[in-house]
Amino acid sequence: MGGDLSQRLVPDDLWAMVEPVLPSFRPHPQGGGTAPINQRAVFPAVVYVLTSGCAWRYLPLTFGVSPATAHRRFSVWTASGVWRQLHRVVLDEIGARGGLDWSSVFVDAASVRAKKGGPLTGPNPVDRGKAGSKLHVLTDAQGLPVVIGVSAANVNDVQALRPLALGIPAVRSRRGPRRRRPDKVRANKAYHSAGNLAWLRERHVTPRIARPGVESSERLGRHRWKIERSISWLFGYRRLTTRYERKGSHFLAFLGLAAVMTCYKKLAKIAT
Repeated sequence: MGGDLSQRLVPDDLWAMVEPVLPSFRPHPQGGGTAPINQRAVFPAVVYVLTSGCAWRYLPLTFGVSPATAHRRFSVWTASGVWRQLHRVVLDEIGARGGLDWSSVFVDAASVRAKKGGPLTGPNPVDRGKAGSKLHVLTDAQGLPVVIGVSAANVNDVQALRPLALGIPAVRSRRGPRRRRPDKVRANKAYHSAGNLAWLRERHVTPRIARPGVESSERLGRHRWKIERSISWLFGYRRLTTRYERKGSHFLAFLGLAAVMTCYKKLAKIAT
């Protein structure tokens, strides 16, 4: 049962990309300490927590790893920057197969309630001022998450555009050099500012950012559904729908893992 579930959550081809990114276990030079951890068992357990939204203490024992061990390893991987590295690995595989569309990138955000407060939280202006975090997403033209971020819920979207654009990694292409610059950036009016428009043009990127009071919602809807679908994909991982993590880095880690899993599903379709 546990083996079947682990295999469904993390198939062998995904694990082949994951394993080289994970930091290796180093036994204590004086001996003693804990035994080496079976990382092949731990990783699906972390994916299960992300997918189901369950608390760590309710992690099924069928994974063959204790909740405390799974949480501890998740913390180690987060501190080691595993999730960003793994996201880059999967994007590279997609790019090498010509699966990324650089004709446009989309930018948008969504807020969630933060039950326990902590870093990267703030009063949510659309939730009666309750503590919340904001998820920021930049996707390719198909809606694949390329860059993700987390901020306090009261951070203005206009401030997020440049960090997201600068965060685009240089991704492999089917032919030619790596690419990180899109042709266009599409976003709603919340991202509109003279500074953002000028900044994009200086980098030879065409801004397609709605102008307040000019573009209609009908016109925006021709493209906006793609980024909305991407955010919906991410919220399909139930651990993201409400923030329970006190540490902002842990909530960002779950968002990063959700982006990895979303991109892997695209890669799996290309490969078949």
